[in-house]
Amino acid sequence: MRRTVARMAPIRSASTLAASSMPGSVTPSVASSSSSSSSSFNKPRNNRFILAAAVIGAGALGAWSALRESADAAAPETGLNPKEFRPFTLAKRLHYNHNTDLFMFELADPSATLDLPVSSFVLTKFKGADGKDVIKPYTPISQHERGMLSLLVKKYPEGKMSQHIHSLKPGDKLEIKGPLPKLQYKANMKREIGMVAGGTGITPMLQVIEEALTDPTDRTTIKLLFANTSSRDILLKERIDALALRNPDRLKVTYLIDKPERDWNGPVGFVSKELLKKTMPPPCPVSLVYVCGPPPMMNLVSGPKAKDYSQGEVGGLLKELGYEQESVFKF
Repeated sequence: MRRTVARMAPIRSASTLAASSMPGSVTPSVASSSSSSSSSFNKPRNNRFILAAAVIGAGALGAWSALRESADAAAPETGLNPKEFRPFTLAKRLHYNHNTDLFMFELADPSATLDLPVSSFVLTKFKGADGKDVIKPYTPISQHERGMLSLLVKKYPEGKMSQHIHSLKPGDKLEIKGPLPKLQYKANMKREIGMVAGGTGITPMLQVIEEALTDPTDRTTIKLLFANTSSRDILLKERIDALALRNPDRLKVTYLIDKPERDWNGPVGFVSKELLKKTMPPPCPVSLVYVCGPPPMMNLVSGPKAKDYSQGEVGGLLKELGYEQESVFKF
């Protein structure tokens, strides 16, 4: 997959360079000596030459191996750990729209990239006024940006974590843990994937979309239904539209808003059974529908997750349309 290639490319380059500059210059001499006649091979001088070449070759190979191990060990570290929360410093905060900002946290190594498994997320944590931990998951939107972990955070009136993050200033720290895996995406694992997203629920969808569309071996088609209150609430629209423009045969996008402006040309209202039938792939073994959004939308479309945060049963409109558990995944 592209993700693995991108992560491994610097190590491969270092290994290739080391191999061409050290052991390769010795090997022809060893091969040439070993192809000499048996009478020359038995001469002491030639034996010493072969032994010297072998020692040099072994030394070079050892140096090459050491360099490769050094390259592996020197791979840039993000600082993330899936087993413990660690503090990350807010480097930048960029205004996005009327209730959403982009928060960019420094990675441990400024040359590192997140390169997260797809799909996966991170957990954020802070201690609330009552002394209890407040924990919330987010999906970073910057897979390959060097030195940064970027979270697009919408501020909700009753959202303790979103309120806390929006109170942060550059230099402040946030406890982050991860990456933590969700459903692993594999190229061509399904013929069609449907996505129903609401608000910041677009971020895990975008992670999968970009992974699928940048893999030249992947032929999966994706249909996205993205619901929001108004057109100004549509997050990452420019990025989504650019992907759809470059991949018209593989990505179809439908925007749905509840409070339209006069120039709005798309569908209006809430997610309905009729709209799902029109925009989603039908329930079958070669299709899958992802769902992610605020609780009211999840309840309406797919039913909530179980109390233990497992997938639970499929409910809502998707159940009414005949989708079964193996055809739906709730982020």
